[in-house]
Parts: sequence; C-alpha cells; structure tokens
Amino acid sequence: MSDEARLAANKLIGRRVLVELWGEGRLEVADELYAPDYVDHVGRGPEASRVMRPEGIKQAVTLFRTAFPDLTYVVEAQLAEGELVLSRFSASGTQTGEFLGLRPSGKSVSYTGMDLNRIVDGKIVESWVNYDALALLQQLNLVPPVKGI
Repeated sequence: MSDEARLAANKLIGRRVLVELWGEGRLEVADELYAPDYVDHVGRGPEASRVMRPEGIKQAVTLFRTAFPDLTYVVEAQLAEGELVLSRFSASGTQTGEFLGLRPSGKSVSYTGMDLNRIVDGKIVESWVNYDALALLQQLNLVPPVKGI
C-alpha cells in the first residue's frame, strides 16, 4: 500500500470512530478498529494513560449514547501524517437519559473537540482526545457559566 493510500485509510478509520461508533452507536466498530491493548491518554498525571481495550470504548460510548441517544458527530477537518490522524469534530444531541447523576433534562447540547489516533496495521493503538467538556457541562447546568467570557 502506498503512503498516500495508507494515510487515506487511516483518515477513514478516524472518521468511522466518530461517525459510526460515537455518532451512530455501532459498538461492533470498536472491535474492528481498536487494538486489543489500546491505550487511552486522558488528562494529566499518573492516571492520564490507561489500557482501555475495545470493551472500555464500548462502555464510554454506551454512557454517552444512553444519555444522548440522538448524538451526532460531524468531522470538520482531518490531518494525517505517519501513524497519526487528527480529526476535528463537532457533536450535538439531546439529554433524554441520565448523565453524571443528572436526570434527563431534554436540553440540547453541542460541543467541539479533537481526536488524535495512532494507527498501526489498521488498528488504533492509542489516542488523545480533547473535547469542550466545560461547554457540555454548562449547557446542562452542571457547571455555572463564567461571567465575562
């Protein structure tokens, strides 16, 4: 496979994770696209990296999709270089299920983020995801808005 074809294939993997797995709730996509020893890098400090495996991804998707069953993702832009694919996305949905202890509110939310995946042999082996969790929590009134911003 040429470098150009591999980069295109990797971008498709990044798109499928957001649109099919997170946006459509197709949990089987996790088994197809994630390595068995997949590592998720979140936050900072000693707890920042953890082996999550496809099963952990399915649990995270289920948590969000239970709270926001109409959740949709749009890939706004992608960059690929070597083993890395960066996807900038926007997401939106309506909270009709429990989320972080909050009973269903019926509120519509939207947020943006970036998903950086390292892909080896057609499988995501690790990723770094940053999304605007503050905006999401503020829209649900779980965090008060900051005045002056």
